[in-house]
Amino acid sequence: MLPVVALVGRPNVGKSTLFNALTRSRDALVADLPGVTRDRHYGICRLADRPFVLVDTGGLSGDEDGIDALTAQQVRLAIEEASVLVMVVDARDGLLAHDHSILDELRRTGKPLLVVVNKTDGVDIDGALAEFAAFGIEHTLPLAAAHNRGTEHLLETIVPLLPEAEEEVIDEDDDSIRVAILGRPNAGKSTLVNRLLGEDRLIVSDLAGTTRDAISVKLERDGRRYTLIDTAGVRRRARIEEAVEKFSVIKTLQAISAAQVCVVLVDARENLSDQDLTLIGHVLEQGRALVIAANKWDGMEPYDREQCQRALERRLEFVGWARRVFISAKHGSGLRELMQAVGRAHASANKRMTSSDLTRTLEKAYESYQPPLVRGHAPKLRYAHPGGVNPPTVVIHGSRTKHIADAYRRYLENTFRRRYKLEGTPIRIEFRDGENPYAGRKNELTESQQRKRQRMIRNAKRRGR
Repeated sequence: MLPVVALVGRPNVGKSTLFNALTRSRDALVADLPGVTRDRHYGICRLADRPFVLVDTGGLSGDEDGIDALTAQQVRLAIEEASVLVMVVDARDGLLAHDHSILDELRRTGKPLLVVVNKTDGVDIDGALAEFAAFGIEHTLPLAAAHNRGTEHLLETIVPLLPEAEEEVIDEDDDSIRVAILGRPNAGKSTLVNRLLGEDRLIVSDLAGTTRDAISVKLERDGRRYTLIDTAGVRRRARIEEAVEKFSVIKTLQAISAAQVCVVLVDARENLSDQDLTLIGHVLEQGRALVIAANKWDGMEPYDREQCQRALERRLEFVGWARRVFISAKHGSGLRELMQAVGRAHASANKRMTSSDLTRTLEKAYESYQPPLVRGHAPKLRYAHPGGVNPPTVVIHGSRTKHIADAYRRYLENTFRRRYKLEGTPIRIEFRDGENPYAGRKNELTESQQRKRQRMIRNAKRRGR
């Protein structure tokens, strides 16, 4: 296991900015507002001689009520699992009383501790370091994380403090199934992730919008490995007021692109909203495998369950190939069926097909039902070959394919879906008109004919002699 380094400090001191700089990523959400980060966010820093896991944490505000108390609980869990602690302070704010209380809590752990004086750009660095020298910490370093100044010195200081490891294993080729959990605010996404993990890994609250960033966690279940991506709840654009929530929506859309399977979590006790359909539309645009999970199924009356099932069938007819499962993230019912559906969707999205079998399937479909005539001529479909996976793509060559109707395209999609038993994944079909092999060779053919004529003339002259 790689050693763990935790970034701790007050809100808005630049912990997430430093996390992104050290992991060479933009995984942590950054905004000029306090309290953006609430959950633990993990990444791997490979810039030093020894790689280590870096943990970005929420700011310790000193308030032990409501969401701040839940955030503080996540910070303390990160402190407990870390090997080295990095306390980040703000050079522009100076030394505050709450910094002393945070430092006292970190000192009581007995773990190696560094103090990073961030935001030193444009200020007197020597004066800032002198002010924080009152902490009495040996390693007090200046830093400008936003401009990536001072990070090399920080890494050089961290590496000697890391515990010795007998063997370090870095998984360069992650073969886990990346699963994004999507849905509206308060649909139960974080509750679902916690239930699958069997621990309170993410903050759960009745307050809508608790999760703001996209949080990735590892899971091994029934012999398979997964990377679960818990995302922020996405509301209608007209209701998005905070700038941070707008960034959260962007992170959610990026999570869809990074995922292999998307689980759209809907509230079974509420009507399927237009925003749920919009999220499903984003998944289709990215070509990702899809599973629909109706949450909060526990305690519903039989009549309400029947009405919910009918509503889902009616409004989700355009993704009838997506598996629908009914779960209770709070109590854990239906989770086995959910993960089985995720596995089948992933296998279907990565299904390997051969050109010969695709062509035979195409020929049978064409013989059974030919496309409508176009200006008195029927489009010809000659052969097919695979064009990629995730989603499965079939490239069909023929003539007059530009005029093939959408209904016939859907007919071919359903044919390939039945042939390969594809469940939970969209299928893309690309039509390509076959090129005339003699196109552009008119002059060449004329010259060939002329040479042939000249040979005939010469032979005739010889015979005449």
